[in-house]
Amino acid sequence: MRLLRVGPAGAERPALLDEDGILRDLSALVPDVDGALLADASALSRIRAAVGARILPALDEPGLRTGPPVARIGKIVGIGVNYRDLVATTGVRPPAEPLVFLKAPDTVVGPDDTVLVPRGSTKTDWEVELAVVIGRTARYLRTDEEAMAAVAGYAVAHDVSEREFQNERGGQWDKGKNCETFNPLGPWLVTADEIPDPQALGLRLWVNGELMQDSSTAQQIFPVAHLVRYVSHFMTLYPGDVINTGSPAGVALGRPDPKPYLRAGDVVELEIDGLGRQRQVLKDA
Repeated sequence: MRLLRVGPAGAERPALLDEDGILRDLSALVPDVDGALLADASALSRIRAAVGARILPALDEPGLRTGPPVARIGKIVGIGVNYRDLVATTGVRPPAEPLVFLKAPDTVVGPDDTVLVPRGSTKTDWEVELAVVIGRTARYLRTDEEAMAAVAGYAVAHDVSEREFQNERGGQWDKGKNCETFNPLGPWLVTADEIPDPQALGLRLWVNGELMQDSSTAQQIFPVAHLVRYVSHFMTLYPGDVINTGSPAGVALGRPDPKPYLRAGDVVELEIDGLGRQRQVLKDA
């Protein structure tokens, strides 16, 4: 299933994109797409039954905004330096264990919402990433099978980063990762049954029409199952939590000087096979 949320920011309603590309209203079945829904097997079964019976009403409202596909996210766990092609092109040493950081849930915006360049920023960077959405409480997972059973589905994430704030201002990465609007998510949450192999997904990103990133999740150093299992040993994962699994080669940071960091007016487009496409116009904060 392709679950999503549509409507004005803060007032989104649950919806589903069916096999014919028609947007369907889920409001009569569930209050929202959130952790509570993802952990409720009976509610998900009701949605699947309604899809099969073709009884969901169409949402025919031109210009309807698409919001983040998951509401009330508890936490976003970021993973750094997780692609072999990124390591090869930047000369960064591959990590022995996953490099983990946190992003605040209030960085999340819709897939086509405006991204703000922070005040004083000269090094705002792009990063297309596969987002893993958790569907059941996970702590101290022992096997990859347990890890995959905890995954509700997948989405496109844009882990926008300010590299000066992240790498040159001291302390942790948080200052360069948590600026307002720095985590567009969506358009859809695609349930795990629709993605049999998350390590075989192409992902691409364009800036002003120029292809900047073109890779595959097959390049991940630590695959999805390993990441979910690993993170569960350091923090409890709850339904609706998100793991951004890292970005491949092609970011501005890894390019020759002068590095083409993002500016107001730039247009970023990104996509992952089977998970949809995003488009953002940048604006000064």
